Amino acid sequence: MLPYTVIHNAVSLDGRLDWFSPDIGLYYELASRWREDATLAGGDTLLKAYAAQPVPEAPARPVDPPPAKDGDCHPLLVAPDSRARLRNYWDLLRREPYWRDVVVLCSRRTPADYAAFLSARRIGCIVEGDDRVDLGKALERLNADYGVKRVRVDSGGTLNGVLLRAGLVNEVSVLVHPCLVGGVTPQSLFRAPDLTSAAGVINLKLTNLEKLKDGIVWLRYEVVR
Repeated sequence: MLPYTVIHNAVSLDGRLDWFSPDIGLYYELASRWREDATLAGGDTLLKAYAAQPVPEAPARPVDPPPAKDGDCHPLLVAPDSRARLRNYWDLLRREPYWRDVVVLCSRRTPADYAAFLSARRIGCIVEGDDRVDLGKALERLNADYGVKRVRVDSGGTLNGVLLRAGLVNEVSVLVHPCLVGGVTPQSLFRAPDLTSAAGVINLKLTNLEKLKDGIVWLRYEVVR
């Protein structure tokens, strides 16, 4: 069974994700309302979050996973990483206080030494897809193997685009800030190949509109199947 999946992004009025300064406190305050079982993040998003820090060195010895705590309501951090770009970050990420542990999504083309690296550290790994991660099957495995019923996507337009085009999103939430960015680079909420017909348009149903502080508007949409 697929979990309920919501995309939640802070954007400018023209749907951009870059250059403006979003209200991060408000963004995460609203995000907490979903009480997700897993936060699905893109590799680029995680690398950008730690860009100001030196690239960590993976410890020579495996780091034990965080001890399980009864009643821990923190979500899992889940990220696709078939190319091992996050290899040196997993020990750091699993020590962060925001998540109870991490799960890596890989494809069958993932290097064997990376799979062994994850196994030695007892880092959860779901392998689905040949060249790229099959996100639909990976989400089903998250539900079956980890009991994940609700996923919040914390990512940029590329992962959003893959999920939306694959029909894996139930809800789209946008925190619209009163500014315009412009530009021709595709740093937007939804990045995907251009359509060849109108059949690919994703229709939405507005479920909530709320005007918040400083002219910020919170829009929530149900994806129409």
